[in-house]
Order: sequence, then structure tokens, then C-alpha cells
Amino acid sequence: MSSHNPDRPNIIMILADDHGHWALGCAGNLEVQTPNIDRLAKSGTRFSNFFCVSPVCSPARASLLTGRIPSYHGVHDWIKKGNSRQEGECIEYLKGMSGYTEVLAEGGYTCGLSGKWHLGDAHRPQKGFSFWAVHATGGSSYVDAPMIKDGKIYNEKRYITEVITQNSFIFLEQQKESLTPFYLSVHYTAPHSPWGRKEHPLELYDSYFNNTAFDSVPIEALHPWQVNSCPVPQDKKTRRQILSGYFTAITSMDSES
Repeated sequence: MSSHNPDRPNIIMILADDHGHWALGCAGNLEVQTPNIDRLAKSGTRFSNFFCVSPVCSPARASLLTGRIPSYHGVHDWIKKGNSRQEGECIEYLKGMSGYTEVLAEGGYTCGLSGKWHLGDAHRPQKGFSFWAVHATGGSSYVDAPMIKDGKIYNEKRYITEVITQNSFIFLEQQKESLTPFYLSVHYTAPHSPWGRKEHPLELYDSYFNNTAFDSVPIEALHPWQVNSCPVPQDKKTRRQILSGYFTAITSMDSES
């Protein structure tokens, strides 16, 4: 969908969650299936010397949005409380700090967000977004995920990766007749855990489990700073199960891109 004004192009940003750069076909991985992302990489520009300010979800997202490092915007770890009313009091963690989406909105862009927010008070649109279809907390199962609709929490029974894409299409449909440019953030929860077989499309999971050697994922010694929230399999079967789920989450997201 092209803009009516070539000097003010429409913008779509797709953001994955916990997606290692190595887990892409365009990065040389011959085992994971990412044909759509590979196509985008081939036809566009790749930043091969790009760095993230934090390996943790919320701080990295806050930095992308505000252009500030965690010590400046104040979000130092993933946000456990304040995202939704089911966690207690809602907190707007970036209150008073400008995001680039606010600049776009002030410049006449219609801004939409579908998917993961995880920066506090998910019930209320923030930072210039007028379309707001977000995850209520930031992390959950891929099925029965808590989502926000009209400011209220509901549990989504469909596969959340597909829902995030479908909500994006709703926004795009709304913009078809608009004369103003738009910005759309599509923030998947994939390929973040959980990676269990029942969490993902079974046919794809089973294909990875039965047909992939996972030679592209080296077995290395446990890092001394390893946190216990990330599973470290001690046997080959468990390792295969986890990686099958991880690769399935990536390929499912790629198919929606």
C-alpha cells in the first residue's frame, strides 16, 4: 500500500522477540525456514554492524522507541508489574519521554500498534498510537494469551502470532481510503518461549523435530551468568524439543510477515 505523497511514505516496522540473528536463512542458517524474511533481506538493506543496548525485552524496546539508553530512560529489566490491571496498578514507565512515534503522529501520521508493548499500562494507547491492539502483559502462552481490546483484557483462543498479523490487517484496511500516511508497528511475541509442542502448529513442529539435526545450534558450556528462566537441556531429546519449538515459532512468524 503506497502513500499518496511519495515524500511521506507509509512505514511498517516488524519486531521479533528473542530472535537470534543466527536463526535466519539470510544469515547462513540452512536449517531454519525463513523465506519471507530472507526475501526482505535480499531486496532491502541489511545492517550487519548493528547493536542492541540491552539483551532484555523491555529496556531494548524502550531504547528503540525513545532513542535513549536504559540508564537514561530508566527501564533496566523486563517489566513484571504495571503492565495491566491483572498485575495490580498500571504504570506508564516512559511517562514524559518522547518516542519517535509521537513525532510521526505530530507530523500527521496515523500510528498503529499490533502485538507486544511491554512498557507499562497496556490498557491505554501511548506514544502517539491511535490504533492499539496489544498483549496485556508482554509474555504468555501462544494460545489463550491475554490481550487488550477496547481497554479491557480478554483471552485470545487463537494462535497469537496469527492474531497479531490479523490485527495488523485491520489497521491497514482502515487506512486504504485515508489521504494521510501511516506508521504500523507489528510486534510479535515470537520466537520467545514457551516452546512446547502444544504451543505451536503441530505439523511444523513435528517436521522440525523429526527432520532437523540442529547442527546450526552449537552445544556450549553453561555461561556463569546463565539465568534459570532459560531452559538448558541436559539430554538430546529435551534439546530437540526446545529447538523444535523455537524454530517453529520463527517459521510461523515468517509465514505471517
